[in-house]
Amino acid sequence: MVLTLEIVTPQARVYSDTIDTVVIPTIVGEIGVLPGHVSLVTQVAEGELRVTKDGKQLVLAVGAGFAQIDADKISVLAEQAITLDKIDVTAVETALKRAQEALKDKSTLAPAEVETLEGIVRFSVAQLGIKSRNR
Repeated sequence: MVLTLEIVTPQARVYSDTIDTVVIPTIVGEIGVLPGHVSLVTQVAEGELRVTKDGKQLVLAVGAGFAQIDADKISVLAEQAITLDKIDVTAVETALKRAQEALKDKSTLAPAEVETLEGIVRFSVAQLGIKSRNR
């Protein structure tokens, strides 16, 4: 049995293929999905999404969003998602520094701004981690 995985952002379909397994970062920890998984809707957290197909692993960085698992079909709807080959380390480091700088004085920011900036930090850290392990 195989799974069908689709990862979509507001900008594009980032990934769509049949796979063997996937590990998705959620707000309560990682979940592994194998064929025959129980139906589930969960909130995706910024982090690393790991796909296994034919014994090979592909790692993507994903932003916040939702995942729906229905029989052997997995749909991930995320604010951002990026594959290893498209990560621009310089741009990510710049975004990370800007977000960290803006977060230094949280008292002047609205809660929604803080949440957005913290999401940028988590997504940036995930991208840098993926890139550094795969150089």
